[in-house]
Amino acid sequence: MKLTIVGCSGSFPGPSSPASCYLVTAHDGERPWRVLIDLGSGALGAVQKYMDLEDIDAIFLSHLHPDHCMDLCGLHVAVRWGPDGWNRGRIPVWGPAATADRLATAYGFDLDPGMREEFDFQLWQEREPVTVGPFKVTPFTVNHPVPEAYALRVEVAEYDGTGMDRTAVLTYSGDTDSCQGLEDAARNADFFLCEAAFEEGRDDHIKNVHLTGKRAGEAATRANVKRLLLTHLPVWTSANTVVAEAREVYSGEVAAAVAGVHYTI
Repeated sequence: MKLTIVGCSGSFPGPSSPASCYLVTAHDGERPWRVLIDLGSGALGAVQKYMDLEDIDAIFLSHLHPDHCMDLCGLHVAVRWGPDGWNRGRIPVWGPAATADRLATAYGFDLDPGMREEFDFQLWQEREPVTVGPFKVTPFTVNHPVPEAYALRVEVAEYDGTGMDRTAVLTYSGDTDSCQGLEDAARNADFFLCEAAFEEGRDDHIKNVHLTGKRAGEAATRANVKRLLLTHLPVWTSANTVVAEAREVYSGEVAAAVAGVHYTI
């Protein structure tokens, strides 16, 4: 499984990165599959550095704040109005119950049909996995001030040519403060892509919104993850600060996400 950091800026695009968007690629033995986790403001342009838009196999939304979903409006334009047509059918989109209506409202459409002619909207059900190609994706409810917010556990079975060898696990926190759902989603993960929008001493008095680097590190330790990558850092949050906070409470490898960097999981 390959992870590409398309966008990792928290809450809105920064000078060096779009808002949240992550490209995950895996091969099922016949062809590569490409899914996007979140498609936040500013991300659609950057996605095109790494793939053709027609090669999107599915989109998984953690929640419906604009910095995680709003560039679906631009993707709708590409699907509907590209002069060469769209040759892949509707794009599957998994998200909260309000996803279709939220996007229609953002674009000024009537709710019916909204964007249903371009996207095949599917609803998350708590801890019920969905399968797309080689990916199994399971949503876990987390602690963020919207009606539905999820951490996503992404699993891919890897093969060595003689039989199934192992399952690679990537957990994405979405936006959350500390909670049991986050730790359950990350349990024994190979790679924990975890938000750390807040800093200790500046924001730690704010509860039920975002993690600090320390809180992210504590979750990583309790979940026994192998590697921690901090993401969703707003322009006013220091990568050095949150990484140092995480290292105080987590003994594994930790770094901050940078747009354009690739990881093999």
